[in-house]
Amino acid sequence: MKVSLFITCLADVFYPGVGQDTVEVLERLGCEVDFPTGQTCCGQPAYNSGYKKDTVNVAKHTITTFAHAEYVVLPSGSCASMIHEYPHLFESDPEWRERAEALVKKTYEFTQFLVHVLKVEDVGAKLSARATYHTSCHMTRLLGEKEAPLKLLENVEGLDLQPLPNRESCCGFGGTFSVKMGQISEQMVDEKVEHIKETKASILIGADCGCLMNIGGRMERKEEPVKAMHIAQVLNSRGEEE
Repeated sequence: MKVSLFITCLADVFYPGVGQDTVEVLERLGCEVDFPTGQTCCGQPAYNSGYKKDTVNVAKHTITTFAHAEYVVLPSGSCASMIHEYPHLFESDPEWRERAEALVKKTYEFTQFLVHVLKVEDVGAKLSARATYHTSCHMTRLLGEKEAPLKLLENVEGLDLQPLPNRESCCGFGGTFSVKMGQISEQMVDEKVEHIKETKASILIGADCGCLMNIGGRMERKEEPVKAMHIAQVLNSRGEEE
């Protein structure tokens, strides 16, 4: 099975190891992974800020870049959900709408692809730690994926997964929201950190780098002894917590 990796901006710039872990898990499960070098941002920052014309240009570029792909996999529910928004950008352009819909049909968030396409719920991961999982807003509410990450984490040997209180609450990142509404964002992430502390977890797991950067950064500033890990890093683990 051939898979094209859409690395996403945050993973590419801040969390390149997440991309590596994603590729290694996919290859171990028998996938042939390629990396289209022409890929750029998915367009979500512009889209959320109301710059539709700019978003359309980015969407066309992404559609063209991944036209050859059998499957497109992203280590981000947020960016995957943005691609699923593409057809709405081309309501008055049937040709590009059709091309956008074709991309949507073959585009999956990483855990979604493992569970629903590869039909794998146990990747043989091992990690001895007490952890909790943060459900990102875009992945659950827009992409509609709620179960795949938890199914995979339940099968990680040695992982003591604790439920996160008020897990459906936003962490306060929201892309440009955290910049435009900094004070509100800070209060939201502080509330999220308090809930994480309630679980007594040593690891916070998430499937979106934006949320992990926001929550992890806040925990670091507050000197909380909790490590933020992307789920790809967890699923590529083979032993004791580092």
